[in-house]
Amino acid sequence: LAQQRLLIKGGKVVNDDCSVVADVYVEDGVVQQVGPNLNPEPSTGLVVLDATNKLVIPGGIDTHTHMQFPFMGSRSKDDFYTGTKAAIAGGTTMIIDFAIPQKGCSLIEAFDTWKSWADPKVCCDYSLHVAVTWWSNKVKEEMKTLVQNKGVNSFKMFMAYKDVYMVNDEELYAAFSCCKELGAVAQVHAENGELIAQGAKKMLSMGITGPEGHELCRPEEVEAEATQRAITIANAVNCPLFVVHVMSKSAAKVISNARREGKVVYGEPIAASLGTDGTNYWNKDWAHAAAYVMGPPLRPDPSTPGFLMSLLANDDLSVTGTDNCTFDICQKALGKDDFTKIPNGVNGVEDRMSVIWEKGVYSGKMDENRFVAVTSTNAAKIFNLYPKKGRIAVGSDADIVIWDPKATRTISAKTHHQANNFNIFEGMVCHGVPVATVSRGKVVYEGGAFNVIAGEGKYVSHPPFPPYVYKRVRQREQV
Repeated sequence: LAQQRLLIKGGKVVNDDCSVVADVYVEDGVVQQVGPNLNPEPSTGLVVLDATNKLVIPGGIDTHTHMQFPFMGSRSKDDFYTGTKAAIAGGTTMIIDFAIPQKGCSLIEAFDTWKSWADPKVCCDYSLHVAVTWWSNKVKEEMKTLVQNKGVNSFKMFMAYKDVYMVNDEELYAAFSCCKELGAVAQVHAENGELIAQGAKKMLSMGITGPEGHELCRPEEVEAEATQRAITIANAVNCPLFVVHVMSKSAAKVISNARREGKVVYGEPIAASLGTDGTNYWNKDWAHAAAYVMGPPLRPDPSTPGFLMSLLANDDLSVTGTDNCTFDICQKALGKDDFTKIPNGVNGVEDRMSVIWEKGVYSGKMDENRFVAVTSTNAAKIFNLYPKKGRIAVGSDADIVIWDPKATRTISAKTHHQANNFNIFEGMVCHGVPVATVSRGKVVYEGGAFNVIAGEGKYVSHPPFPPYVYKRVRQREQV
């Protein structure tokens, strides 16, 4: 592919630490110059984008997606093509998906399987976290191989989904210890799986079969307890911890308190927990209620999204993903008589940037620089991609979005590009809209039109020992 030479003129370049009015010149997929009044020669063959009165920001990094994920008797609707295409339309230029082996199965085979699904389809860059769903010496050896040869530096452990993915405290301790040795970031899905299993039985025995039962059997304290336990175990082995999809005020407080105590822990609220709430589970329309079912559930306390956004704005929480795992209304109907059979997952990969701008920046909780930090830069730092990703600077990858903070759009399933017939943010008016998206120096989306080819995105390796995370860990080890 002939690389475009690209000049973005007249915009305000926003990084996580400063904003400056400047032009950006891109060649061979990399930023070559940032400064006022650039006039690169020759002018022939130069693509010029006018960004006057707009912001020029690093492309979003979605730290949490599940494309074409086989789960709960179904497979998520967004595959790596529709999912990454929707991402680009929303201003996200990189996703990190999860390769998840069944218990007893090979982590490397899971990694290779997911990569084989993604490589021919992705429209933007991607990488993979790998889940540890069981423990043995083989798992330990495979983790080492993944880190040293496959560019993986993060492993996710499930504390929920009993008998499917869940690991116990002993296995958590072993996995965290291994992550620490290898220079990887340990991730947890923090919910008490045993309490959920017992709670679900109790709800069904009481005749509660609808989507509200999903939230009732896994209340906030189940999430907060597991979050506290994961932080305690990680701290015991001096391993950095990343808590995925923070859904409740109480779990967020646990993370916030741990950070203030100096523990190396990062919290990831998602577009869903920042943009909507769990009152929907009690909607009279079953299909509407079921569409919001995800694990951990959205919380019925309507003050939750604002609370999480305030913590995100003030660095108690660090990054944002989406947990994009879309199931349509027919798939959700697998659980029409039993909420435990409703496939868990919601949309968000296309909506995240606008939802966070609306609820965070437009509301006055955070500024444009913090927006860039929580949608892109912090993720790049934690997973050791910075400053190639997450920054607009000379030498950085040209993953860039021209963002119009004044424009508005109304989110709707009728107009979104996610492969689903429902949108949990239906009808939300968002200020802040991506006007153009640039991936690896190519304009892939502009003014509502795509210019993408399946497989054009690249797999990005994550080196171990990200300095942003491990500097403190290493020093503590020595002390």
